[in-house]
Amino acid sequence: MALLAVFIVLVFAYGLVSRRLEGTVVTGPIVFTVAGIVAGTVAPGALAATVSSHFFLHLAEIGLVLLLFTDAGRTDLSLLWNIRDLPARLLAVGLPLTILLGTVAAGLVFPNLTLWEAAILAAILAPTDAGLGQIVVTSPRAPLRVRQALNVEAGLNDGLSVPFLLFFIALASASEEGTRASFTQFVVEQLGYGVAVGAAIGLVGGWLLGGAARRDWISGPFRQCGVVALPLLCLLVSDVVAASMFIAAFVAGLAVQKGFRDAAHHSLEFSEIWGQIINLSVFFLFGMIVARDWSDIDLAIAAYAVLSLTVVRLVPVALSLIGSGLGRATVLFMGWFGPRGLASIVLGLVYLEQEFKLPGESTIRLATIATVLLSIFSHGLSAQPGIALYARRVAALAADAPERRDDKSITLIGRRAD
Repeated sequence: MALLAVFIVLVFAYGLVSRRLEGTVVTGPIVFTVAGIVAGTVAPGALAATVSSHFFLHLAEIGLVLLLFTDAGRTDLSLLWNIRDLPARLLAVGLPLTILLGTVAAGLVFPNLTLWEAAILAAILAPTDAGLGQIVVTSPRAPLRVRQALNVEAGLNDGLSVPFLLFFIALASASEEGTRASFTQFVVEQLGYGVAVGAAIGLVGGWLLGGAARRDWISGPFRQCGVVALPLLCLLVSDVVAASMFIAAFVAGLAVQKGFRDAAHHSLEFSEIWGQIINLSVFFLFGMIVARDWSDIDLAIAAYAVLSLTVVRLVPVALSLIGSGLGRATVLFMGWFGPRGLASIVLGLVYLEQEFKLPGESTIRLATIATVLLSIFSHGLSAQPGIALYARRVAALAADAPERRDDKSITLIGRRAD
């Protein structure tokens, strides 16, 4: 109860000055992570006594599902179709290259890891975080096509990383137990089922909500309750059919708009508010984990964290954007603002919940903690200055540059999205 009371007071206090902190380098994840570190230092036994890893996993999953659903609900489908080339490049080319390069880097930095253990670490740290990147994707100072591409990438790459993670875990355990794994099976179950679950729940739920709203059968508060029920339903159904709940939630957020246009506006407020509270609680608990394990983070762990946020992210993004016509500043901007946060915490907990007790488990756990911690501060502190610098670079580009191209459809859609 004491830990809960501290968190509630912190939420209240942060809310009092949240408007003043907007536009500064002090972000919510930074505040709550630091508070968690302080709480974990003052009461080192509180985390183990009150929160199990199983509870932490489910809390993080719920927060990520709500966040992905609300981000997708704010994404205009017409705009998504117009900019489909950029997220397709980032996901189809950038993500596999990120996992590959992350595996190579892990093998070089941690020679004690097996190939599949290095691949597990790379898969955990491959997805970007929609929450930590929210400042960037909602800033009107950055080109709309660029920030929406980053938003779609963050919405889908965590779900796309799950089959890789589960496959690598199965291969790592196979070397220990002599079992076999099928990557095709993981792809079909996680991605195929995830898309099917999300599309079905989003389309049917949107059709029902839209019909009830048009007939004035549903009151204002229950429009919000009805919308927030959809991502939670995605979570429950996905767990039953072994689908990716993250893919399902993002697809549902896109699909619900077909039948219920109002979902893109005030009806998402309820899920966004609760999603933010849950996400901040995850960062608070993560801070307590950092306080507990800080002394075990050595130079090699720190070096991999730096590599993961720089070379392992920047090189694949640059390669995936070859031929897109985007300038060097845009490529660097999109490469840097791929923060690791909630999604990596969830995937790390998914790995730990498997309880295979691989020899490299401690290294994987500590490298994940160090990378997420570094990302929370480095991306949080650089977001506003980075956007300002990038905006000046874009303003100096030629009028026919892709970042400034006068695409009337994009401009009109952007005004609605903003």
